[in-house]
Amino acid sequence: MQSIAQTLNKSQIGKEVTLHGWVYRIRTSGKLTFIILRDSTGIVQLLSSTKSLSDDQHRELSNLTVESSLEVSGIVKEDKRAVTGYEVEITSYKIYQRNESFPISRDLGEEFLLDNRHLWLRSREFTAVLKVRSTIFKAFNDFYYENGYYQVQPPIMVSTATEGGSTLFKVPFFGEEVSLSQSSQFYLETFIFSLEKVFTISPSFRAEKSRTRRHLTEYWHAEAEVAWIGNEEMMQVEEKMIEYIVAKVVRENEEELKLLGRDIDFLKNIKAPFQRIRYADLMKMAQGWGLNLKYGDDLGADEERDIMVHFDRPIFVTHFPRSLKTFYHLPDPENPEEILCHDLLAPEGYGEILGGGERIWDLKQLEQRMAESNLDTRDYYWYLDLRRYGSVPHSGFGLGLDRLAWWIMKQETIRDAIPYPRTIRRTKP
Repeated sequence: MQSIAQTLNKSQIGKEVTLHGWVYRIRTSGKLTFIILRDSTGIVQLLSSTKSLSDDQHRELSNLTVESSLEVSGIVKEDKRAVTGYEVEITSYKIYQRNESFPISRDLGEEFLLDNRHLWLRSREFTAVLKVRSTIFKAFNDFYYENGYYQVQPPIMVSTATEGGSTLFKVPFFGEEVSLSQSSQFYLETFIFSLEKVFTISPSFRAEKSRTRRHLTEYWHAEAEVAWIGNEEMMQVEEKMIEYIVAKVVRENEEELKLLGRDIDFLKNIKAPFQRIRYADLMKMAQGWGLNLKYGDDLGADEERDIMVHFDRPIFVTHFPRSLKTFYHLPDPENPEEILCHDLLAPEGYGEILGGGERIWDLKQLEQRMAESNLDTRDYYWYLDLRRYGSVPHSGFGLGLDRLAWWIMKQETIRDAIPYPRTIRRTKP
């Protein structure tokens, strides 16, 4: 048995092949029926005729509907009129299921397609999305394995907040209450004392009541923590990683990118190093573009979109005001009111896809920052222990893989880049 992709080459001409798949399109013209068959690797035209089949067999194939499943055997022929330049003339077949009426068709509304995402995944467009996502996830893993990192598995149910209690999902736990993880960062920090360089890919959950084109309540989070390095060194690792992933997608998913209408030449120009811009300087640039932003303002989805239409490559925004970042970020020794941190913003108006920085590694400094944030140190006893026993300088980041995929494929919203989006209004299917 072969895949469709294996069939589409000159060496197969004149040979008999056996294929499995689903009806993508079907057209009948007299005693000829043309079936476009799809599988995970592509599409090919099948020919049913009374020359190779009985009248009853031909009639049965002619009555197939979209997404009916079948197995066919036949002879490969070259035909420039066919959708892929090849055709398989059917000599025998087995129908697994004939559908009455497949509910997905052209020009359906977004909500209908979201309600029926379990069926919409079969479309050629979404098959392309899924293949690009697969490459992105694998490339992230490959990059860190190739650079001497260890993959670890932090817990999903946690007792402490990483990014603030207001966005926690609470769940019952044997008479108590725990939260779904917002980030694996704190647990990754525990691993660096044994492994030094670690990464993970795991789901994260944020109960943010946001309805922007980039927000999800459940998303795939790629995170890393590294001992002995600072903010700048962390950015150097990250930009090489982004370049590596984008290059891998361009190399392995050219056909999928073309199907999605992505400008491949644009992606080929995504090369490290990326520009570093201090937050204070970015505010001045934004004001020059006519944006209503001033020092101390947070950057939300709208602000980042308006900023990033001015760039054709990702940029690092560094040295955010202390007031805008959470307690664990290390203040700049040269200006304690700014933080040694960074956000990576994607071009073309896409905005933040990654956030990272240097962590506070001194116990007293961390306790002071927690006090400023009105946090109970007893809840973070184990996190503070990391500063009591062999503490070292270290840095890390969190990358939203769904946001990265959304930008690489240049989709309209992040919901178009993930198979089953979870938002404040959607938990089905």
